[in-house]
Order: sequence, then C-alpha cells, then structure tokens
Amino acid sequence: MLLYFFLKIIARIALRLFCREVIINKPGLLKTKGPLLLACNHPNSFLDGVILNTLFDQPLYSLARGDVFKKPFYIKLLTLLNLLPVYRISEGAENLSINYDTFNTCKNIFLQKGIVIIFSEGKCINEWHLRPLKKGPARLAVMSWNENIPLKVLPVGINYSSFRRFGKNMFINFGEMIEKKDIESTHPEGIRYQAFNTILEQQLKQLVFEIDKKDKEKQERLLLRKPSALKKILLFLPALIGFITHCPLYLPVKSFTFKRTNHNDHY
Repeated sequence: MLLYFFLKIIARIALRLFCREVIINKPGLLKTKGPLLLACNHPNSFLDGVILNTLFDQPLYSLARGDVFKKPFYIKLLTLLNLLPVYRISEGAENLSINYDTFNTCKNIFLQKGIVIIFSEGKCINEWHLRPLKKGPARLAVMSWNENIPLKVLPVGINYSSFRRFGKNMFINFGEMIEKKDIESTHPEGIRYQAFNTILEQQLKQLVFEIDKKDKEKQERLLLRKPSALKKILLFLPALIGFITHCPLYLPVKSFTFKRTNHNDHY
C-alpha cells in the first residue's frame, strides 16, 4: 500500500501536466466511501484506472486483464498497485476459475468499505462509443447483494478529447447509484444480471459521448476547451521553452512508444 500511495502522489502531480482540463459533472462523489463498485466504460487502457485513482480520496482497487499476471515478479508488483486479475475466454478458459477468487477478494474489499473499479465493456478500444456490456459488473454486484453486503454501484462515463495527444481534456461523468433495491431479488440470477445491465447501460449511454471519428465538428463542439487569448499570450514563452527543453527526451520516447503500440489501443 505504501508504493500505491507514493505513486498516487506522483500521478496527481503528473495529471495536472498531462491533462489540460479534467471536467467532472459531480465532483462531490469523489469523496464517496465504500462499499462501492465503479462500473466504467474503457476507452483508454491503463490511463482510465490511473486517473480515477488519482481523483478519488479513498484508495481504489482495479480489475485488470489477467494475461499480464504471468510471472511472480509482475504478480507481486501489480498486487502492490491494488490490481486484481480477471480473465476473458480469449485468455484461456482454464483461467476463468481464477475470476471467482478475484470476486471473493472484491467482496472482502467491500466488507472493509473499499472501492473497486470494473470496466463494464471488458475490452479497451479508443473510440467515443459505448460497447455492449459484459456480465462481470452484474455478477459481482448480485453476488455481493446475496451476501447482504450494502454495495452501491456508480456508473462512470470516461471521455477524452484525444486518445494519443498530450494536453488532452478529460470528461468524467458520474451517474446515479444503483442499489440492491433497484433489482427484483426474487427473480433468477440470469434475469437479475439482465435487469442490472439494462439499468447500467441506460445510464452509461447518457454518460459516454457518442461521436463518429470522422465527425470533426462534433468532436470540437463537445471535447475542446479553447484557452483565452490572454492566456495564450502569457503562456507562449514558457510553453516554447518547455517544448524545446523537453523535445530531446519526449520525442524519442514518443516515437518508440508509437512503434510498439500503433497496432493496438494501449498507446
């Protein structure tokens, strides 16, 4: 946990440099205490979880793709960063049983009034679009409610002005809490999962921007926040100095990163 808090301090400072603006529709919810499940869309890989961790007062635990939990060193490191493995069928059906261990860990976190992030679409794709939801959030919520854990589920829409550009704007939209009373408890579990996903999807559709990548006018209207002329004038010289001094390090790293990740959504 010490490593987690140390990196959280660094990430909070870096966030102010990396993101031009972070616009949050209900900032008061950042102080919410657990047990809480953050059910999010997943447009921008690890950055989604990192930024949410920097913003919330309470430590967060995140469910991450299981195939990165391969070697003992990585397992130990990722565990220290509050990451828990969750596997998809594409990552090996033999690993799916590990998901039950992870969900049991999540329930223990909820019993200690903790907060867990789960990415409801199950896969990261760089786009302004909500994809079909997986059953993971519904299964975890219903399992917790079956054990009388007073879990609340908060829908979270994460939106970026750019997926690769430095100095991006980020929009975090919180929905309304989903609670045990919102799902009919007498129905079979399959029906309860479906009812949960219906509520979650209806909310996320209002929170996640729907923009075609070719629609530049809509992108500019919803995503851009132009600085004032005075701000541009005052910051021009320090910005120019910063650009020149950072180029020798930034541009080679950017080029290396692009070559390694231009074929996927983990840039």
